[in-house]
Amino acid sequence: MIKIKTAEEIALMRESALVVSKTLGMLASEIKPGANPLRLDKMAEEFIREQGAEPGFLGMYDFPNTLNWSPNAQVVHGIPNNDELKDGDIISVDCGAVKNGYYGDHAYTFAVGEVAPETLKLLEVTKASLYVGIREFKAGNRVGDVGYAIQNYCEKAGYGVVRELVGHGLGTDLHEDPQMPNYGKRGRGKKFVDGMVVAIEPMINMGTRRIKQLKDGWTILTADGKPSAHFEHDVALIDGKPELLSTFQYIYDALGIESDEENELRNALSTTSN
Repeated sequence: MIKIKTAEEIALMRESALVVSKTLGMLASEIKPGANPLRLDKMAEEFIREQGAEPGFLGMYDFPNTLNWSPNAQVVHGIPNNDELKDGDIISVDCGAVKNGYYGDHAYTFAVGEVAPETLKLLEVTKASLYVGIREFKAGNRVGDVGYAIQNYCEKAGYGVVRELVGHGLGTDLHEDPQMPNYGKRGRGKKFVDGMVVAIEPMINMGTRRIKQLKDGWTILTADGKPSAHFEHDVALIDGKPELLSTFQYIYDALGIESDEENELRNALSTTSN
């Protein structure tokens, strides 16, 4: 069952999403060659608690850490360990927080040092596909419209779109209806209405779309060992149009990156009729 949120609930969810956005921003300058994942995981836990929130992943389904830490060929759900980051790595950092009873859930894939151009292209296309999908999250559209847009964009670039793992509704539970696949057919699935809040999160592989799981019961890998990228935003449907509750701006500020992508999204939506 889809849980429609009030304006007051969406305001609280924005607070939760921004806790996670700020946490990723805090980590951004620490993600470099030689960084220890367990140290960064502890930093994230402490930072979240300092903001009056609780880590959203720690202990959920017995997950042992605050961050999902997934380098290189790991798609999602990786467990932080003592394997230090190396020059040329990429690392998907997925983080959740609970504040005022509501979840924020947000992910970004970082480049570590000097990364191969073809891997940087994967990150660029995956992040762009996130915004392509968000633009389809509007009143009257359906789940399949978002999935189709992401799938079409990434497959045209030659990448594999993971099927087994999907985005989801968000609220007082981390995983609510509807499921939000990154593939699909236009006009299929649940219809979007105002008050819906979802986490849209493309998981895109450089090679095959197929995946496998490690014996730890958590870590998901690409079946061919090629890199995978993952980006995620929390989005509310307000007045028929998508509105970001999370932001990458804290990351960009920390890394000195100039990006107008979120304003470009807002401007594009403001000129689009319902």
